[in-house]
Order: sequence, then C-alpha cells, then structure tokens
Amino acid sequence: MTMTSSRPYIARALYDWILENDCTPYILVDAARNGVEVPREYVKDGQIVLNISPAAVRAMHMGNDVITFDGRFGGEALTIVVPVEALMAIYARENGQGMVFEVEPFAEVEEEVSPHFELEAVSDPEPQPQEAPAAKDEETEKPPRKPGGRPHLKVVK
Repeated sequence: MTMTSSRPYIARALYDWILENDCTPYILVDAARNGVEVPREYVKDGQIVLNISPAAVRAMHMGNDVITFDGRFGGEALTIVVPVEALMAIYARENGQGMVFEVEPFAEVEEEVSPHFELEAVSDPEPQPQEAPAAKDEETEKPPRKPGGRPHLKVVK
C-alpha cells in the first residue's frame, strides 16, 4: 500500500512546536520547483527563506499538497504558494532547531538547478541520504557530511 508523503504532517507539527516554544518559524523553499509562487527578487541561488510566523503572515494554510499565505514584500501584499515538495526545511530562527527534508526528484525538470543550501545539516554518525531512494544510483557532487554529534541546523551566510 502506498502512503502519502509525511512531509506536510511533520511540517505542521514542527510549526506548532516552534511557536509553542516562543520562536519564529522560517521555511527554506526550492524556488525552482513547479508551482512555487514567491517574489523572485528575493530568491537567491534558487532558494528563498520565508518567515511564516503569525505576526508576519495572514491566511496561513498548511495543507497536504501546498502551503499558502499572504505576506508583504517591499510593501507589496502578495499571496505565496509553496507546493509541499518544494519545502526544503522548517526551523526556528532563534536557534536553528527544526528539520531539513530529503530532496525529492523533480517530477518534470524544466531546468537543471544545482542545490545550494543556506542551512547546514549535521547528523548522527549514520548520515541520512539527501536524495530519494530511487535516485541513489545517480552520481552527485555533495560535500561530505560531518560525522558525529547531535543533529542541528546552522545558518550559513
């Protein structure tokens, strides 16, 4: 039996957890994915970081297929649309705690975009694969993961 993606459920739980701990939830979005509607002038290296706290957005909806909300960018009100498969990470601005999601392959690749993460994931000694299981045989040029320690996120500037 095929199950639906756990990503939207985990994202909602982390969003609630971050808010309950009086932190500011941010999401990292792959802006090159089909269906992503974000202000392109704020996209850097194919990605955008968005503050999704209740103080920063209105009409927030985190569905199983898409995250939508209204926000202001440069004084202009915009509706933001993030398909769940474009969600790369959700984390607390104050301490970086959250989760980086596994990169899913494009359903339809319009252009090749090499990933550049603004967050650095450090995990347990057994590293988790960064690609979906079906893509394991493809060669990748990823930096080696740092061994050991407790998982955490670090903003890389």
